[in-house]
This record gives sequence, structure tokens and C-alpha cells, in this order.
Amino acid sequence: MAATFGAARVLVASNRGPVSYEQRDDGTLHAKRGGGGLVSGLSAIGPEADALWVCSVLGDGDREAVRRGVGEPGVRMLDIPADVHADAYNGIANSVLWFVHHMLYQTPLEPVFDAEFRRQWASYESYNRAFAEALAAEAAQGAAVLVQDYHLTLVPGLLRELRPDLLISHFSHTPWAPPEYFRMLPDDIAAQVLRGMLGADRLGFLTRRWADAFTACCEAFTGGLGDTEVGVHGLGADGDFLRRRSHDDDVVRRMAVLREEIGAGRRAIVRVDRTELSKNIVRGLLAYRQLLDDHPEWRERVVHVAFAYPSRQDLAVYRDYMAEVRRLAGEINAGYGTAGWTPVVLHLEDDFARSLAAYRLADVALVNPIRDGMNLVAKEVPVVSDEGCVLVLSREAGAWEELGEDAVGVNPYDVCGTAAALHAGLVMSAGERAERTKRLAAAGTALPPARWFLDQLEALRAGA
Repeated sequence: MAATFGAARVLVASNRGPVSYEQRDDGTLHAKRGGGGLVSGLSAIGPEADALWVCSVLGDGDREAVRRGVGEPGVRMLDIPADVHADAYNGIANSVLWFVHHMLYQTPLEPVFDAEFRRQWASYESYNRAFAEALAAEAAQGAAVLVQDYHLTLVPGLLRELRPDLLISHFSHTPWAPPEYFRMLPDDIAAQVLRGMLGADRLGFLTRRWADAFTACCEAFTGGLGDTEVGVHGLGADGDFLRRRSHDDDVVRRMAVLREEIGAGRRAIVRVDRTELSKNIVRGLLAYRQLLDDHPEWRERVVHVAFAYPSRQDLAVYRDYMAEVRRLAGEINAGYGTAGWTPVVLHLEDDFARSLAAYRLADVALVNPIRDGMNLVAKEVPVVSDEGCVLVLSREAGAWEELGEDAVGVNPYDVCGTAAALHAGLVMSAGERAERTKRLAAAGTALPPARWFLDQLEALRAGA
């Protein structure tokens, strides 16, 4: 019997898709569209490409949309059982693989790879298999399939077995752990992850450092890369979009509110992050407090505008971290604040327009992650800044590879060193600050999202 193939010529697979659904009280479904590099990339290839995005349902609204047959053209949502998705997404992807690649385990106590871990790993395998089977069913003969991130590390290998005719890539949006940390995983699991990835024709990483770490893991565990190619694609900011969006009316209104919160004549140290454990928000607050101790002349003359937006609040460790951010900001305000000065302006509700307003107002941007695949905030702030902004940047951010020459670098664990870097940023001359910002903006937009996606697609096809 002849093999049957789907119609899609370009397929993207990711846990989260370009649209999600909310069921309202009257029973209607409201679609919310996302953005980002993948959305821009698929838009750039045009409708004639027969593209399909395969993703998972993420909540009751998505599940109801699938049940009713509601959907967007070019999107297929997989109705993976809620318990399987929870095990795969929270139990394995976010609580094991993400922690390994960000090297964030408190090793005296964690990880513990016990029977519960093995049960959750079986769900991770099922979740990846569901994606592989859907992609195999939907792809045209010889189609290009671009698999995304640590949630789907097993898909390339599973898909290769089902459809050897396909061109398959996988892109990692996180760092990759060095062998000495990656080997923390049970031996069979580590080998399974790597072999799953090596089912791809081509693997993409955000920096050469992460690509080299993956290669070293393969040499240590599987004997090398085999026929799989490895490439680097440093995702950049969408400069045109940011410049346009940052001058919309809602951003201008939020700038007025922020100026009032900061106070006339004061400098602004800005950070905008999701409250992820890797973002190092607590040490950033400690460094700001150290700045006020080391340089009391800045008291009442500077404000730390800190946006710490919720992330993964279904995990207790993230809820605890957000509580500590809130507690420490309150402690600084209570200990240093005066009747006319609030040292830390903290916002915990996600608001993109307000983030852009803060970018425009920032004198110093603090981006100090413990470890980050790239960190687009570091690239976005210089693009949007009105007067020029000093970027204080962790050397452990992927963005350091491209921006380090014009940023003020910090060891993310060194609170005193970060305080000194903040002071250096505050006293930098306006001329030098403007020149650095110009170069940072150019470097940060060198590979905008649509081009980043198309480069990967072209490289995958070129290697065929």
C-alpha cells in the first residue's frame, strides 16, 4: 500500500502555539494571539508555503476549542490529556530539563530521580510521541519541520523513525548544560535526550557557547554528533516594531505615570523580567541596596524601577521567589525611603506598554541573569531608549556574546560588583552613553525575528 502524506510543507512544533482560547461566562470562546519570533517567521514565509503550527492545548479554553472544532487556519492544537501535559510540562520540562540547563539545582537537596520522576518521564515520552505522530500525519513528503525547545527534545528522533523523508530541525531557546552538569541526569535519560535531538538533520542554538556545550555532551555520552549539523542563530530584537510600538498613545500615557512615580529630576535604574529563578531579581535588589549604602549621594536621586512579571506560578518555588522579591523591595523602601522618595517602584502585573515606557525612560538597564539563553530585554532597551541607556549586563546572558563590548559587565553572583557597575552607569557621560546605546541597538537588531526564522529554514533546506 502506498504511503500517505499530509499537505503541510513547513511545520513548526512547540508547546505553546500562536493562539490561545478563553471561555467566557456566556460560553463563547475568545481568541488571544501571541507574538514573537516564530509568529513573525511564519508570517514572513507567506501563505503559499502551506505552513502548519502544531502545539498543545494549555487550558480549558483551548480544550473546549478543540472539542468544538474551533481553530485558526494553519494551527493544529493537540488535545493531550491534562495530567500527561502537567507531568511533561511542569514535572519534567520546567522542573528538570530547565533546571539542568540553567544549572540552578540546590544539589545538597535536589534533584531526586526516584520512582515519581520515572512516572513523569513516561508522560514526557507520551507527550513527545503525540507531537511526533501529529507531525508525521500532517507533513507533506520532504517537508521541513522546525521543532522548538526543551519541551520537545525527543520529537526529532521519534519523527525520524516515522518519516525518514522529512527535513527536521530542533532549536534550543535556553542555554545548554556542560557535560559535568548534564551528567546529573540518569545515564539512560541523558542519552535518550541527546539521541532524540540527534534525530534532527540540524540543531540550532542561540550562541556558540551553548552549541559547544551540546557538542561536548554528545562526545561524552553518545560518541559525537553523527550526521547532525549544529548551527548558531542569535535571535535579535524586532527594531522596527519596537520603535513604532514604543510611541503609541498607551505607552506615552504610561511614561507620564512612571515619571510621576520616579519623581522630577531623578535617575532611573530599570529592570523588566519575568519572575523566573534564573533572572536574578533578588540579587539585583540587593545590589541596588548596596549602591545606596556605598554611595549615599544617590539617595533621593535615583529610583529602581523593577518590573517582575508572574511566571510559572503553579510551581511553589516560583511563588516563593516572587514573595521574596516583594518582601525585599518592601524592606528597602521601609529602610531607605523618605516622605518624598520611594527607592523601589515595583510592579508585578504584566504590561507590555508599561515595559516599553520604562525602556524609554531608563538611564541604566539592569540585566543580570544567573544564566540565560539570550535575554531579549538586553537587546530591546537600547533600541527604544530616548536619551541613551547604560546596559549593565551579566556575562552569563547569551546576549553578552554580542553586546558585551558596549555593556558594563557583571558577575551575576557578585552583589558588590553589580552595585559598582550601577554606579558606573549612573556617572557615565551622556555622550558615551549615547554612543554605546547606538552600537548596542545595531548589534541587538542584527538578526530580527523573521530573518532569524528564515535563516534556520534556509539552512535546513541547504543541508538536504
